[in-house]
Amino acid sequence: MADAIVFYTLAVMILGLGIMVIIARSPVHSVLCLVGSFLFVAMLYVTLGAEFLAVIQVLVYAGGIVVLYLFVVMLVSLKRTPEQHSDTRRLGVLGTVLASVVLLQLIGIAVYTTSRAKAPAAAASEIPVALQGGNTEALGWILYTDYLIPFEVASMLLLVAMIGAIVLAKRSLD
Repeated sequence: MADAIVFYTLAVMILGLGIMVIIARSPVHSVLCLVGSFLFVAMLYVTLGAEFLAVIQVLVYAGGIVVLYLFVVMLVSLKRTPEQHSDTRRLGVLGTVLASVVLLQLIGIAVYTTSRAKAPAAAASEIPVALQGGNTEALGWILYTDYLIPFEVASMLLLVAMIGAIVLAKRSLD
């Protein structure tokens, strides 16, 4: 009963802060509500016994991603009209082709993961987590065996986003 009360309290707080992210008038307040939401999600992970995920949630999302959001909020001038942000050098055709390639890759990953046999994953899940060496080791095994391709795709997307942010920041400084 106490677990249910804690879960529903955390869920209400997460949803409330998520709504505040959307309706906040100031972008900085919106980002701060996002930080609170990430921290409550980390608390939810702790209640589920996934301490490693809670620490990663705080370090990666509440730490790294929110700092990136704050940099974007502080670097982007919100006083200009959207027409002043348009760029005549925009390459719409190239963007469409690249987006289509990414979509085809995602479809390929979905087809590959659904067509694979699920027998090894079911056998690994029957072993208790305590005998596998803890939830961190079990997460590592699953991440680097069953979900290797989505993990690598996510890392490539983060790399492309980082390079894009650097290019945009350098272009605005020139």
